[in-house]
Amino acid sequence: MRPTGRFHLGNYLGAVRNWVELQDKYPCIFCIVDFHALTTYPNASTFASDIVEMTADLIAVGIDPSRSILFVQSHVPQVAELHLILSMITPLSWVQRVPTFKEKVKSQPDNVNYGLLGYPILQAADVLLYKAELVPVGIDQLPHLELMREIVRRFHHTYGRHIFPEPKPELTDSPIILGIDGKNKMSKSLGNHIEVTAEPEEIRKRVMSMVTDPKRIYFSDPGHPEECNVCQLHKYFSPNWQELWDACRYSRIGCKEKKAILAENIIKATDEFRYRRKYIDNNTVSNALYEGKMRAQEIAEDTLHEVRKVVGLR
Repeated sequence: MRPTGRFHLGNYLGAVRNWVELQDKYPCIFCIVDFHALTTYPNASTFASDIVEMTADLIAVGIDPSRSILFVQSHVPQVAELHLILSMITPLSWVQRVPTFKEKVKSQPDNVNYGLLGYPILQAADVLLYKAELVPVGIDQLPHLELMREIVRRFHHTYGRHIFPEPKPELTDSPIILGIDGKNKMSKSLGNHIEVTAEPEEIRKRVMSMVTDPKRIYFSDPGHPEECNVCQLHKYFSPNWQELWDACRYSRIGCKEKKAILAENIIKATDEFRYRRKYIDNNTVSNALYEGKMRAQEIAEDTLHEVRKVVGLR
């Protein structure tokens, strides 16, 4: 996960709730990817505090550093060397066809750097460095994973030796969560997010400012819950969301009341996260990241030793 802002509901619903559950099935490695963040924010000092906050939030919502490896990408610099080696055998046309590169070019036209183009190769290095066999992804991320698999096959063909598993997708439910503007994906950079461990009053304030059904002007107008972002979030936080949808559809509940109910249900669902977060200090974060770094580096150096030998670097 990129450390470009506080951990919010979009991050949690779109990815991390699945990560927490995966810890019961597999030995997991979780990485806060600050090298990737540099493609958008070239000065790392601008998000240094976000790394600490994100680590604390991840632990609060259930990522367990005693069971899983949790670390910061740049703390294991071997990933940069593997990225460089993989870039030497990856055809330019392969990375140019990745859909997210085209999206990034549109979103930051004044900062189209090599890092954006090489982003998928660095992602491959993130996974292959630890010889990961499964990667939790949504359907929209499958092109990235297929590129990783192609790079693995190219590496093995080029050097005549198999050292990497071809990572397979662990398909997860990864919904796209819209922000409070009801138009764009939830994002801190757009200011349309709701932080997972925000205080109750802040959650109420932000939920009550959410854009609802654009077609419903008066209370007596029938609602269109399928098109309302507030109704979409009710599916994740309200056990009786279907009843609320029907009440909206048949004008038995107004948008203001609907938002008030959502706010209280979000607060209730995140109470435990907030409680845990209060007891996670900087020392806890530092210890978790240090332990994660040491465990990750041990795996990384073993892998790079093999890679250097196969490539012929002495």
